[in-house]
Amino acid sequence: MTRRITWTLLVLTAVLLVLAVVPLAVSLTARERVAFRDNQRAATRVIAAAAEEHLSDHGPPAAMRNELAAAARSGDCAAVYDASGRLVAGTPCAAAQGGETGELVRKVLAGHEPAGPEDEGRLLTAEPAGEIHRPVGAVVLARSATALHARVTAIWGWSAAIGVAGLAASVFLSARLARWVSRPLSTLDSTARRLGEGALDERADVDGGPPEVRRLAATLNTMAARTEALVHGHRAVIADVSHQLRTPLTALRLRLDVLSAGAEGDTAAELAAAQQEVARLSRLVDGLLAVARAEQATPRPGAVRVGEVVAERVAAWSPVAEERGVRLAAPPGPASTAALGAGHLEQILDNLIANAVEAVPGGGSVTVALRGARDSCSVRVIDDGPGMSDEAKEVAFRRFGNAEARGTGLGLAIVHRLVTVNGGTARLEDTPGGGLTVVLDLPLWPH
Repeated sequence: MTRRITWTLLVLTAVLLVLAVVPLAVSLTARERVAFRDNQRAATRVIAAAAEEHLSDHGPPAAMRNELAAAARSGDCAAVYDASGRLVAGTPCAAAQGGETGELVRKVLAGHEPAGPEDEGRLLTAEPAGEIHRPVGAVVLARSATALHARVTAIWGWSAAIGVAGLAASVFLSARLARWVSRPLSTLDSTARRLGEGALDERADVDGGPPEVRRLAATLNTMAARTEALVHGHRAVIADVSHQLRTPLTALRLRLDVLSAGAEGDTAAELAAAQQEVARLSRLVDGLLAVARAEQATPRPGAVRVGEVVAERVAAWSPVAEERGVRLAAPPGPASTAALGAGHLEQILDNLIANAVEAVPGGGSVTVALRGARDSCSVRVIDDGPGMSDEAKEVAFRRFGNAEARGTGLGLAIVHRLVTVNGGTARLEDTPGGGLTVVLDLPLWPH
């Protein structure tokens, strides 16, 4: 945003300066040229008036020579011609004699008013001595254009300086304006990102920036406060419910243990079934807490070496699999790095491997395979167990949706939540030859 605002104001200022300064400089340059020409023509007319007295009235040439001497002292070159175009008098400088001056003299004597050219850095002007249409002679004056060029250069120099100063002021003011607007927005963006990552006590600064940004910050703070209250209330309810459920479940289990100690026959069988249901309820409470924590997870992705984590979790679960007579393996795969929250891949693999080992009968196998893709890393947990029906697959990732799952049926729901919250996808497929394959497509860490 800072660059966009700065460039916009800079381009606008540049266009305005070009439209304003350039025409002004052109106008001032033209005015200087006209003033220089008028001044030169006035000096030429003064000499022409003195020359007329000598040429038409045959007076003494003293006045004419005095004017020529004054022109020479001021650095001008002048020459006086009679009606036949013959040189009568002139200054020591010969710039007003010869060359293009002959053409100027003929035009003046013919009654025209020619515009004098620039000859070797000097501007030439020619004026008639006497009446314009019946002149008795002509006067040519050559004046150096150095002073005119210096003034024109100064005009364009000052114009350029004004333009550069205007552009510099525009850059400075636009940068200050852009920072005044973008800095609080960047701070607000950082605050919103930290809130999204789970820092619910984060608040935005409401004292800086434009009024609209301050109002937005205040609104964000209000929303954050309400969200924090709701989440904390939700967590408190979960903790209270967990505590309230675990206490009577523990007491019930103890009572059943006491009763089953002296029970026999059908009574012992019923008490054993009741103990299993109590154990299932305990796992259900633990699963509810795990799902709640997973749903509240808003991770900050980090670089996770998938192959290393898979090897570590397979090694950790191998004793459990061997005890149940299940072969657990992880063949070598590509060295992929995924973008996941801290500890999420470990929890995902623990749930999937635990489900697979529990579902596969003795003598079966569970394989954790890795496959690489252009924009994702694929992790597959493959078993050759009883598999799952199509209806069960459609609801497998819902809480309590899988009626065919053993235990609480919450393991796949936790996996789905942890995968999707990191930007990945999870799906279920049939294993060729029988069984279930869980396919996880995890986002790659940018290199």
